[in-house]
Amino acid sequence: MKFVSLLFGLLFLLFSYFQFNDPDPEIWISIYSAAALACYMAHKRLWPYWIFYGLAVAFLIGTFLVWPPEFEGIFFGDLGMRSLNIELARESLGLGICAVAMGLLGWLSSRPE
Repeated sequence: MKFVSLLFGLLFLLFSYFQFNDPDPEIWISIYSAAALACYMAHKRLWPYWIFYGLAVAFLIGTFLVWPPEFEGIFFGDLGMRSLNIELARESLGLGICAVAMGLLGWLSSRPE
């Protein structure tokens, strides 16, 4: 579990860094930083497993709430934002990754070391 929590924690810190160029960086830096903090808490085994499951559900709900009204894909050859739907799809994908990570950390936290 220590490797998985460290890997996801570093990934979410990297995601936070990439959000400085986002149109709404405050929201997404906060979200990815919270996910990185949860990974740290999992790494140190400071939170019970059910908190990670709760976070997974919250991120999953966010994934569906942010989903674009019309899916236009995620990439168009470059990383620039071509339309709002592409930006929403990317944000939804990020929340989905957070949900999967929190679910995995919850499962790993529920197992004895």
